[in-house]
Amino acid sequence: MRKAGGANPPVTVRRPKSWLRLAGPLGVLSAILVWSLAAKIVGSDLILPSPVKVGAALGDLLADPHFGSALAGTLGRVAAAFILSLALGGLTGSVSAFSPFMERFLAPILTTTRATPVLALILVAMFWFPSNAVPVFCAILMAFPVFHTAMRAGMAAADQGLLQMAELFGVPARVRFARLRIPAAGPHLASGAKNALGLCWKVVVAGEVLSQPAFALGTGMQESRLSLETAHVFAWAVTTVALCGITEFLLGRLVPRRPGYGREETA
Repeated sequence: MRKAGGANPPVTVRRPKSWLRLAGPLGVLSAILVWSLAAKIVGSDLILPSPVKVGAALGDLLADPHFGSALAGTLGRVAAAFILSLALGGLTGSVSAFSPFMERFLAPILTTTRATPVLALILVAMFWFPSNAVPVFCAILMAFPVFHTAMRAGMAAADQGLLQMAELFGVPARVRFARLRIPAAGPHLASGAKNALGLCWKVVVAGEVLSQPAFALGTGMQESRLSLETAHVFAWAVTTVALCGITEFLLGRLVPRRPGYGREETA
């Protein structure tokens, strides 16, 4: 028993058990085993190639001198769409947090954008833009609402007590915005950025499949489909998934976290 008046014992946040770290690799291994079993049951590489066949096709892609150009082209489009949607969504989200008029003005636009099927948007954009710009335009429209909502929610999450105190002591508005509003929006924006990045990858590659720019992962995927090379289609898809995962990981490492966030603390 704890003595009366004594100090509370230290409370330590326990580390996750070591076996939990194996959950991810075990999940991947299980998916590959199920995939191998399904491919064996189907018995047709045209319908469902085995992981071994897809691995061999991936090796062919890596040896292709044009693969690097396709990779660079898609990465450039994803980066452009991500940065532009971040700038646009950050701007409109910041303004909407302080302007009810702007919030209502943008509401139908955001609703329409969220409800529009990506495929329909790509097909329409192909009438308006060259093949290189179609995936970027469509990805911006799809990712922009994510950044807008995240920025607006983050601005509204600022501590109202600190804001009132800063205003009472005559702190300039720009200082309150930079020191209180922006830090409060950081975690929301970081979460939205991860979702938006994955969305950019999906929309850009889908746009490339239809618009067929000169150097693109989606173009290679479509060409393999037309040649009935199913293993190569899977290899292009695996490449896209891997790149999306890598960029999301790098983004998570680059985005600063709040002090103490994710750390073990002792009270």
